[in-house]
Amino acid sequence: MATRKRYDYDDEIDKKVKVNKSTIKHLLGIYKFILPYRGFFIAGMVCLVFSSAITLAFPFFTGQLIDTSLGKPLDTGIIIGEVFEIERDKYDFLARDINMIALVLILILIIQSVFSFLRVFFFARVSEMGIADIRKALYQKLITLPISFYDSRRTGELMSRLTADVSLLQDTFSITLAEFFRQICIFIIGLSILFWETPKLTLFMLGTIPILVISGLIFGKYIRQMSKKTQDEMANANTIVEETLQAIHVVKAFTNEFFEINRYRHTLDKVVNTALKTASYRGVFVSFIILAIFGGIVGVLWYGTGLVEKGEITIGDLTAFVIYTMFIGGSIGGLGDIYSQMQRAIGASERVKEILDKESEFDFMIMQPQMRFKGNIALENVHFTYPTRQDMEILKGINISIKAGEKIALVGHSGAGKSTIIQLLLRFYQLDKGSISIDGKNIQDYPLLTYRDNVSVVPQDVMLFGGTIKENIAYGNPEATDKEIMESARKANAFNFIDSFPEKFETVVGERGIKLSGGQRQRIAIARAILKNPSILILDEATSSLDAESEQLVQEALEELMKNRTSIIIAHRLATIRKVDRIYVIENGKIVEEGTHEALTNIDKGLYSNLIKLQMLDG
Repeated sequence: MATRKRYDYDDEIDKKVKVNKSTIKHLLGIYKFILPYRGFFIAGMVCLVFSSAITLAFPFFTGQLIDTSLGKPLDTGIIIGEVFEIERDKYDFLARDINMIALVLILILIIQSVFSFLRVFFFARVSEMGIADIRKALYQKLITLPISFYDSRRTGELMSRLTADVSLLQDTFSITLAEFFRQICIFIIGLSILFWETPKLTLFMLGTIPILVISGLIFGKYIRQMSKKTQDEMANANTIVEETLQAIHVVKAFTNEFFEINRYRHTLDKVVNTALKTASYRGVFVSFIILAIFGGIVGVLWYGTGLVEKGEITIGDLTAFVIYTMFIGGSIGGLGDIYSQMQRAIGASERVKEILDKESEFDFMIMQPQMRFKGNIALENVHFTYPTRQDMEILKGINISIKAGEKIALVGHSGAGKSTIIQLLLRFYQLDKGSISIDGKNIQDYPLLTYRDNVSVVPQDVMLFGGTIKENIAYGNPEATDKEIMESARKANAFNFIDSFPEKFETVVGERGIKLSGGQRQRIAIARAILKNPSILILDEATSSLDAESEQLVQEALEELMKNRTSIIIAHRLATIRKVDRIYVIENGKIVEEGTHEALTNIDKGLYSNLIKLQMLDG
């Protein structure tokens, strides 16, 4: 079995991620989420600038300490009670003696530590609160997007947007951005000090910077490509885990445990090989940077000692210069890694923004009016093609008329278009042609949530959430009382089996309701629908996969549910729809027969009568 790549469109986005005006605009679009916390952000930036500036005072006083220890005379005017002194021609902050300079150095470290703590604290506040807002906005957007959006997306992909991409943005908010400004501050302030103190030595040192920058760009680009390849291989491995765990019953039924284990191991081997290759190139790059930096320091020491011999600078000046050079070199080297992280953040911001910019089905902030439908339904000349399958028309001029309170059935072979009609009634998709109306009004003219509040579905494959029975029933009406929940369970023939559990309504059903039988899940779904109290009820093969006893209990519950409601039933077991008011037989997207069970049975060589005969033979 070939390993599938996880998200094809992700690869396309990552290939195009470049730092330009357009991509920066995407990132800034995400940064709007920190605007409500700009006070903390500004405070963090102030602490960052002070922290960086104070850090750069350390090399200066270290040089003064060395000069003082060598007995260099201080031709300065002393201001009594102050630590610092002022020369006639320039401001030169010097301590009176070694002990005082040492105390100044300790004071610098303490102040720098305080500002560093405040910087981390403020940026953490901005990051955590801003990222929480992004997650809320992204989840809200995902929940309100139309079904057509999900037809072309995989669940794992969307989970990646909500987890991996947002986490990457969080790192950018809390670490990368702060480090970027910190390195810039160190570079600018440090270079300014060096030009002020030792201009000749500074110009000599700057000759090594282009080598670092150019090599950083070349190596950095290649390492990013290798890292991307590692991520792709890891995505393949995660896809295997995701698919096998979701289909664990199939894996075990076909005894393919060893096959899947070997497939996963083979994919992980690719991950390891690619990661080791990436690590090798990164190691070469790091070694080169270290060689270039320390080679530059050796060159600076060689040139600087010459200046010391000539008396143009002191040993303390040279020592301070070397430390400053290490700080500046480290900031330049750090900018390369930060640039790489910024690129990944821009890619993540593009993917997140892509979802946030999608149009929702409805405006979440606008209250939807409450309305109760009578239940008259009319489908007129309905044509439909799925957005993801434009080459195949599913419905070809469907006409159906249902009066309020009637029970009708849709019958036909798989793929005839029955379930598509249901999805259109739920407004999951837009029609290509024709119209659907409820109580004489086009369904598109109703507010979406108001419309769907009047429609309820009991599907064949019931989806239960992993919480308690009570929570699953209450999903039909989250504001329902315990008494109403219990009453809906009684009407659904579910109360007895629920009451038999030790924890009763607080029983946890497990993921997708796995701890309950098929019949029990169906009755929970019916209780949920009863609690919703819809005007229009849709039963999508609700009893097709049940045993005889469960089917009888579910059928009784369905009879209770269908009372005084317009009901649309999709059924393969034709015996369950004998009592409906009208049956529509669909073939190849068209209605080929309609009438009561008795009328359709008597049509010689009719499709419905043929289906009846086939089921009798199967029975």
